[in-house]
Amino acid sequence: MGMNVVEKILSEHLISGELVAGEEIAIKIDQALTQDATGTMAYLQFESMGIEKVKCELAVSYIDHNTVQVGFENADDHAYLRSAAARYGAVFSPPGNGICHQVHLERFGAPGKTLLGSDSHTPTGGGLGMIAMGAGGIDVAVAMGGGAFYLTSPKVIKIELTGELRPWASAKDVILKVLEQFGTKGNVGCIMEYGGDGLKHLEVPERATITNMGAELGVTTSVFPSDEITKKFLAAQDRADVWCEIVADDDAEYDQVVKIDLAEVVPMAAAPHSPGNVVSITSLAGKKVNQVLIGSCTNSSYVDLKTVAKLLKGKVVHPDVSFGIAPGSRQVLNMLAEEGYLSDLLSSGARLLESACGFCIGNSQSPGTNAVSLRTSNRNFEGRSGTPSADVYLVSPSTAALAALHGCFIDPEGVADIKFPKVKMPKTFKVDDSHFIGLAGEPNGEVEVVRGPNIGVVPAGEECAVALNGVVSIKVGDKITTDHIMPAGARLKYRSNIAKYSEFVFEGVDAEFHIRAAASRDQGVANLIVAGESYGQGSSREHAALCPMFLGVKVVIAKSIERIHMANLINFGIVPFMFSDQTDYDKVEEGDVLSIVDFRDVVKGSDTALLRNETKSIDITLDLSISDRQREILLAGGLLKYNG
Repeated sequence: MGMNVVEKILSEHLISGELVAGEEIAIKIDQALTQDATGTMAYLQFESMGIEKVKCELAVSYIDHNTVQVGFENADDHAYLRSAAARYGAVFSPPGNGICHQVHLERFGAPGKTLLGSDSHTPTGGGLGMIAMGAGGIDVAVAMGGGAFYLTSPKVIKIELTGELRPWASAKDVILKVLEQFGTKGNVGCIMEYGGDGLKHLEVPERATITNMGAELGVTTSVFPSDEITKKFLAAQDRADVWCEIVADDDAEYDQVVKIDLAEVVPMAAAPHSPGNVVSITSLAGKKVNQVLIGSCTNSSYVDLKTVAKLLKGKVVHPDVSFGIAPGSRQVLNMLAEEGYLSDLLSSGARLLESACGFCIGNSQSPGTNAVSLRTSNRNFEGRSGTPSADVYLVSPSTAALAALHGCFIDPEGVADIKFPKVKMPKTFKVDDSHFIGLAGEPNGEVEVVRGPNIGVVPAGEECAVALNGVVSIKVGDKITTDHIMPAGARLKYRSNIAKYSEFVFEGVDAEFHIRAAASRDQGVANLIVAGESYGQGSSREHAALCPMFLGVKVVIAKSIERIHMANLINFGIVPFMFSDQTDYDKVEEGDVLSIVDFRDVVKGSDTALLRNETKSIDITLDLSISDRQREILLAGGLLKYNG
């Protein structure tokens, strides 16, 4: 029996376990990336392990999230990360170099390699034929130290692409089509592998758009084969030497095959407030738009922005629209400038934003009250933009450009005066690696790691208690994201100071949560969180587990928990239970006193637990479906204690 692309790469990196769907496996990680919102804690954790240097093939520390520096905290964190990279042998990408996923695709990604990143959109690398996955910072720290990464051996779903995209339809619309079919939940433990004759019509940046936003499906990752298209892209980046062919065998098998005819894909949008709430642009035609922002790691490539520049050339954006452009990398910005396209964008009325995450993570360009904002980014969770009342729609760059010109959603089929510009990939990209620091990758033990006053210590968890006696400190509903749990935006600057950052846990859901939780913790009472479906979806930020742990949260009970957040909870000693009967969710309320008398024994070796709701005098059965290794981590009080 032949092998698919996923099996070929995983089998080459397998350390333990078998490639049997649902079983835990351990794999070797070749490359690691961090960004400043999660990287500070990742490097603090790396230091706490006592490892003298980075041991994986490549580690890159990017500064791309908190580049808006109000106060000293962000600048201090950047200084820490730069010095830590030099001390331990990582490459440092300073502010202005660009967004980690775009830059890594351009300069470091390689077919057949494994990449682990402390950002949920690390699967962007799958566009190059990598197994690239997002994870919590502590998992990345372990990988940088040469340790294995553990995951569930995935089911592999083949998305077979046929045909060719017609004008105005784009790679963004392809992934929106996939999201429309699969939704944002129920896909845990799967990898999407793209194949079919339609691949020859998709360039690497288009493939990367699809794998990037594939993160919103809740899958482990997404991957394309490494073929002649991949080879051509790497050659244009002056990196032809890293190319190798990785394609599925003719008799490869898949757990599921879904066919999509690219010729039938139409311009689409993810409507508020979920990437899975997909509608056609036709259905939105005429709806007034207040803001248009083009960029993010999903759609900020050279081809994306050149397409927008050609659409806008000689035209002026609508006076009611606030319009911003954020190139994904210094390379993209330089090429647009040298070829005159940047001038076309600026002449149209575009505001040039920094090559950074910026508006995507809500730390700049917040829309007005009740505004409609069109963005080419990957998430539109309620309030993520920084304005709770705003409606954010996710669209392709060309759809966004038309809206910017007309001040409303435009069905491109009805636009007679604008022809869709077909932009070809350049034969060569403008390569300039002079801004990277430490490309040689040699650690310098003489470097003193810089620690400003906001750089805290890594809090450690406590050993699992014999019995659980606690209180439901908060009860939340379905699709609670890590943004809900641990807000970003203006709060991100406290990410290296856990005591301070913990004051904002569930800030937008219940601003008093941290006060109640801290009071219970100080009284020796465990805090419990009760949640609905898809708890912890979205960003990989481990602070959504680390800060609750600091506040004394010992257990999360949910209808379902998303993959990365589940791993983060375990890494910080928080036990992730599921309701055996989901209707039992209705039998627990905030303030209820709960107990599990044989708590440690359950964690040690049982798949079920009997939870007593002391307040209501009822019993509820819970499931605990985790590996033996994860049980040992929970018993120890978290991964740091387990490794120590």
